[in-house]
Amino acid sequence: ETSISKDILMLTRVDKPALLKNLFEVGCIYSGQILSYNKILGQLQGAGNTTTLSHYLYLLGTAGLLSGIEKYSHTTIRKRASSPKFQVQNNALLSAQSSKNFTNVQSDPVEWGRIVESAIGAHLLNHAQKADFRVYYWRDRNDEVDFVLEYNEKIIGLEVKSTISKQQRGIAAFKQKFNPHKVYIIENRGLSWQELLMLNPLELF
Repeated sequence: ETSISKDILMLTRVDKPALLKNLFEVGCIYSGQILSYNKILGQLQGAGNTTTLSHYLYLLGTAGLLSGIEKYSHTTIRKRASSPKFQVQNNALLSAQSSKNFTNVQSDPVEWGRIVESAIGAHLLNHAQKADFRVYYWRDRNDEVDFVLEYNEKIIGLEVKSTISKQQRGIAAFKQKFNPHKVYIIENRGLSWQELLMLNPLELF
């Protein structure tokens, strides 16, 4: 609330401040998930249009609160037209939306997986603001890669396998389509999520 008021509303003209705050709250709840602007419109009070939502999400991103990660594509137009993957820039913003305590969340594989993936996304975005690399996701029908990093015309794929049941076939489809420089499965047997959070993402290239 304070960050939105000080960093956005006092510095930028916002015609629908209630919509901006509502988008922030919903975006935090859905951190790590891909949602179209049209779907989000149905959940927001006083909603304008998709252009307004896109602009407000951009403002939230510049304030270091909530970003919309674009889908990776060879073409800029397709990147811009993609549905955003909502991503908090501080994972505490996601945790604050939950009524569960840490023990209960950790014992729920789905909920814990979301927390871990969102923590990684926040880590990547925060470093991307300081370094010269871009963060995307990729999805084609049922195939998905959690994060795609682009740096010096090289791309790498990151799939967060925080639960045993999570499928990995998206990585295979991604490799076939884009021939990435490297791909990583983030799991305890290889590069763990704890190790990744201690790395500068540029070290992955």
